[in-house]
Amino acid sequence: MRLSRRLFCSSVLGGLLSAGTARSDAGLTVTDMAGRSVHLASPPKRMVLLEARDILTMALLHPDPASVVVGWAAVDRIDSGLLQERFMGSHRIEVVGRQTPDTISLEGLLSMEPDLVVASAWMVSPNGGDPLLDQLGKLGIPVIFSDVASNSDARSPLGQRDELRSSMRMWGQVLGAQERTQAFIDFFEEHVGRVHVCLAGAAPVTTYLEVQSTVDDCCWAAGNRIWGELLSLAGGQVLPDVTSPWFQKLSLEYLLSTPHDVYIATGGGWASGSRPAIGPGLDPKEGKKGLRRLIEGRVGFDQLPSVRANRVHGIWTGLIAVPPLNVLFIEVAAKWLHPERCKEIDPAATLEAINRNFLAKPIDGPLWLSL
Repeated sequence: MRLSRRLFCSSVLGGLLSAGTARSDAGLTVTDMAGRSVHLASPPKRMVLLEARDILTMALLHPDPASVVVGWAAVDRIDSGLLQERFMGSHRIEVVGRQTPDTISLEGLLSMEPDLVVASAWMVSPNGGDPLLDQLGKLGIPVIFSDVASNSDARSPLGQRDELRSSMRMWGQVLGAQERTQAFIDFFEEHVGRVHVCLAGAAPVTTYLEVQSTVDDCCWAAGNRIWGELLSLAGGQVLPDVTSPWFQKLSLEYLLSTPHDVYIATGGGWASGSRPAIGPGLDPKEGKKGLRRLIEGRVGFDQLPSVRANRVHGIWTGLIAVPPLNVLFIEVAAKWLHPERCKEIDPAATLEAINRNFLAKPIDGPLWLSL
């Protein structure tokens, strides 16, 4: 499907307006990522996001997502000042909290007069007994969960591809953009399917995928769920002995003695002085310098099997943290892990297609780098 940005914006905005009119009398019921059915009296116009980076997912389905967002928390987890400003546009979005639940101001949140609060398990417990959730319930303010990931318990039985489909359909319900949702799901499945074909029969490549890549805090490895599942879709596998679902602290001694073929660091705009500056609008030269700092600044790190083989790469954290962008991580990692098999895969073209067909405001590179 090829759409001009102008046609996309006008069609989505028209769909949002017509859907809003059709649903305004009876309201709508949304099934969130915690499996809860939540009734909304009308299409939301004053949302508070307790995970600010949810606006990136919204932007794929709505031409101006900030127009329906009045407050947000954990803004730093967008991990790109450029994207914060770009998606906010001329709108004002109030900050109601930082990156931990204890920073959320109930009074500040209520002053926004929200008609919907979008939470995550990181910020609010979906299992009941959470003070914030209880208070909002008593006040009749609906809450939906956009994510239920936790390092302390098992994720829902859905795999990453099913998680993406469910997440996008939830947002499609909220924004009245079901057709656009299905178009993106089809796009995602087509591209992941191409990777699946090029990997047919390939043995998985053992990879040290690092969750937090800072010079002074080694070594946080991706767990066997969430990040590890995406790595598996790219033809890789996490390090042996990793048992945590999300991330796990390992010793440098373990890494030095454990055979692995590829090292993938993560970076972004936040704390880019201590981790690779890889992300929208950043200087790729600085990103490469950051990758080299990891190798040269950690004592003994240059002796890792992957580093000695010169298979060192870096990605923007958003390619994993923002579910719709997982397709880019899968394609990029597949080319790094299986360069001969997946040489026809073109992640840059995929990013260009996402910008052209789904985003009114494009996401710029660099989103990945290699030494």
